[in-house]
Amino acid sequence: MNVKNLIAVTVGGGIVYWLLGWVFYGILFKDIYSSEGEQNMLLLVLGCMTFSFLLSYIFIHWAQISTPFTGLKAGALIGFLYGLSMNLFMYSSMEPHYVNMATDTVINAVMAGIAGSVIGFILDKLK
Repeated sequence: MNVKNLIAVTVGGGIVYWLLGWVFYGILFKDIYSSEGEQNMLLLVLGCMTFSFLLSYIFIHWAQISTPFTGLKAGALIGFLYGLSMNLFMYSSMEPHYVNMATDTVINAVMAGIAGSVIGFILDKLK
């Protein structure tokens, strides 16, 4: 797999991940995190692209994942573990009333699963 394909699947997965973040955190669960001020859209996009690159790199170079279903399974597992670890870190330093840990962990798993499925789909089409 060449660099051009890695970039293509990263961008495709990153766009989907960003859109899912908007749906989950901007519309459905907007009260999960307190919003104090404007969000930096550039940093949001870079964060989505970085996570998408991580999934793409793992799928291509380590796991040879190239179908939507295997991308869904691997993405969901990676998203769950990432979400759980980040929420455990955040829970360790937040007020005791922080109760969104389970919800946010599930959201991370769903978002990463869908993005992983899209990445797998793109990889399948690039074969």
